[in-house]
This record gives sequence, structure tokens and C-alpha cells, in this order.
Amino acid sequence: MADPDSQTIRAYHVFNAEAAGQFKGMARPGFFVLDTRGIIREKFFEAKYRERLSGNNVIAKLFPELGAEVASTTEAPHLRLTLEQSDRTAFPGGLVTLTAEVQLPPDVHVYAPGTLDYKPIKLTIDPAPETELRPAIYPPAKTLYLPAIKERVPVFAGTFRIRQDVKVSSAADFSNALGTEGKSLPITGKIEYQACDSKICFLPESLPVQWHLQVLPLDRQRAPEDIRHK
Repeated sequence: MADPDSQTIRAYHVFNAEAAGQFKGMARPGFFVLDTRGIIREKFFEAKYRERLSGNNVIAKLFPELGAEVASTTEAPHLRLTLEQSDRTAFPGGLVTLTAEVQLPPDVHVYAPGTLDYKPIKLTIDPAPETELRPAIYPPAKTLYLPAIKERVPVFAGTFRIRQDVKVSSAADFSNALGTEGKSLPITGKIEYQACDSKICFLPESLPVQWHLQVLPLDRQRAPEDIRHK
């Protein structure tokens, strides 16, 4: 929608007053989520114009079971690991949600982050110059009572998801190097965990993980003169 005088942007109270240069007069990029009565229930906004969520990313945050594409499934010791991603393609500055879905057998648990004296499950993404990592998000833990040692510890059981938001670089040298076809970007890392049942804790495990993202070049074609920002 052309809004050369920023009238609609101001009416929705998303005018970015700090933006300058080619971004002057533009909106803060984001999403409003409305219910069936038109009431805003959620909103997702980024401070910078070059950093933005995709529609799939928002759906993945609201409905994790619907908004992700399966990348791979692995049968590992004492668990099944399914890797998902909100988007298979992205642009410089775009945010993509990577998900590791863990399925544990009955009577098996892993320890949650913050557990003392035990090895908690941990998702680690390898740093790369093309990406910026946000902190991994873990689900709420359950409290497990260990009668043998009279301790209560936070654990995960059943099926749960670990999410990691990754921002694609918006640096000019990276964007300019994409050419016309874009670039395939592997995102690698590992999941470390120690599974236990009601009688024994098994040996710690480390699984490699990998997602693939196709980064496309920005559309630099200018809008017609009569609908550009004044």
C-alpha cells in the first residue's frame, strides 16, 4: 500500500520518528495479531527497519506446531529429535526461528537449564559472521522429586520444544555479495543432554544439528516517483 505522506502509518501509531535518510517517514516493522472481535491480542515489533519477522515466524511463535517446516528427524539415544524452521528463505535483516523438538519415551526425563549438580539439556548454535543469535528459549520446566536423595529438580519430559531466533546479517558487504541468486547458508550446532529414568542416569550425549537457509538478495527496485515517500 502506497503511503507517501505517512498518513496511514501515523494513524496506526507505528510511525518511526527516529528513522532518517532513506528510511525517514517509514513505519516500525511489525505485526498486530487480532482476535475475531478485532481486539489486539499480540504484537511483534522490531526497533530497526532492517530487522523484521516474517509471517511464518509470527505463526511459529503463536502456534509452534503449525508455523514450522520440518528440516530433519533423528532417532538418538533415549529420544527422537525433530529439527524445524519457520522459513526456508530469508532476506538480509530477517529473523528466522529454529526449533528443536524433543520427544522422550515414557518414564524418561532430561534436566532443565539452571539445574545444579546435573547435566542439563542445552542447544548451542555455532556463531557465524552471517548471523546474529538471540538467546535460546526453553519451555517451562516440571519439578521432579527424587526420593532416594530427597531432592526436587527441574526437568523436561514427554515432548517439548527449544526455540532459537536467528537474525540474518544486514551488513552492506554481506547483502552486496549475495548476487542475483542469493546464498545457501548452513546453520550448525549441537544439543547436549543426559537422559535419566526412575532408576538410572545414562551417559551424556551430544548430537550435531543443522538447518539450511536460503538467503535471497534485497529487492532494490525503486517505487514509481508518484508513490515514493515525500
